[in-house]
Amino acid sequence: MQIQSHALPDISSGTVRELRSFHYGTPGLGRKVYIQSSLHADEIPGMLVNHYLREMLDQYEKISAIVAEIVLVPVANPIGLAQDIQGTAFGRFDLATGVNFNRGYRHLTPHLLPLLEGRLGTDEKENVKLIREQALAALQAWQPETATEQQKKILQTLAADADIVLDLHCDNQAVMHLYTGTPLAHDCMPLAAYLGAQAVLVSVLSGDDPFDESCSRHWWELAQQFGQATPVPNACLSITVELRGETEVSHELAQADATAIINFLRHAGYLRGKASALPQALCQPTPLEGVEPLRAPHAGILVFTRETGDQVKAGERVADIVDPISAKVTPVLATVSGILFARVARRYATHGMRIAKIAGPVAYRSGNLLSL
Repeated sequence: MQIQSHALPDISSGTVRELRSFHYGTPGLGRKVYIQSSLHADEIPGMLVNHYLREMLDQYEKISAIVAEIVLVPVANPIGLAQDIQGTAFGRFDLATGVNFNRGYRHLTPHLLPLLEGRLGTDEKENVKLIREQALAALQAWQPETATEQQKKILQTLAADADIVLDLHCDNQAVMHLYTGTPLAHDCMPLAAYLGAQAVLVSVLSGDDPFDESCSRHWWELAQQFGQATPVPNACLSITVELRGETEVSHELAQADATAIINFLRHAGYLRGKASALPQALCQPTPLEGVEPLRAPHAGILVFTRETGDQVKAGERVADIVDPISAKVTPVLATVSGILFARVARRYATHGMRIAKIAGPVAYRSGNLLSL
């Protein structure tokens, strides 16, 4: 295993930060897996999963059972990890700009089109090789203006030539769920089955250029642009893995999740050895456009009446908002049927606050589909 250090610009005089990546296997084989954790730096479960992945991959490396390059980045956001406000971690947004650390990655398609015009041929493998080379060149030409942008450039560059990209996150309170591109839904399901995901949310364009989409979106866009005469496959299976809730940090869960990822990599042929039998998937993909974000109709005490993982029907009560002054109690009702897969940890809601999410089977929303 090789450790690489990637320097970040000094945010202030006398400060030094760097991002570290851990490289297993053999680079240059044309097969690569990239796994990062805690891009939202206050989402800790993925760090512990990455800890156990490192232990497991150390053992695979000792017996020469890694048949690809596998890159782990256990702390994907050292800038956000250092953001602490009077004892409260603040790792989702960049304090300097207010921008979400998982938004604003480089949309590669417009940069790649002029670089690829007239150069793609009929050999799919050669097309993949050329697109990856040009994607790395486009990222190299990116001139970040801030330390956070430089961090984004480093992460996207590390992942740009990977076949599989796993971005490990978590929600406030949630069941295991995944996000991926609609064209990748089928290929995502073995990982969903091994992890026991209870929702798989898919969309072609979620909005605001999150990390996972920046690694995969250009593949299906280039295929559409250039047509069947120059075959371009979906050469990057990029998935955001939501590891339940932010307080669900335990050795048992992390070991189980790391084992599930290892089984997925065995199943996909990136590690030698027989994978455990593929479990029955607990769900089928549903459109991100079908997710209902429930909001508080007024301020008050938030009392949930349904648990994460519950199946709810349209019209059913999910929570109550209790105004402590007027004594008004307002039920919050689902308007779609589906699984209540995530909810907030706070128990006081402000007017209009998003308090829970239900994954419904029918697309009805458009625009930016992700929460802030």
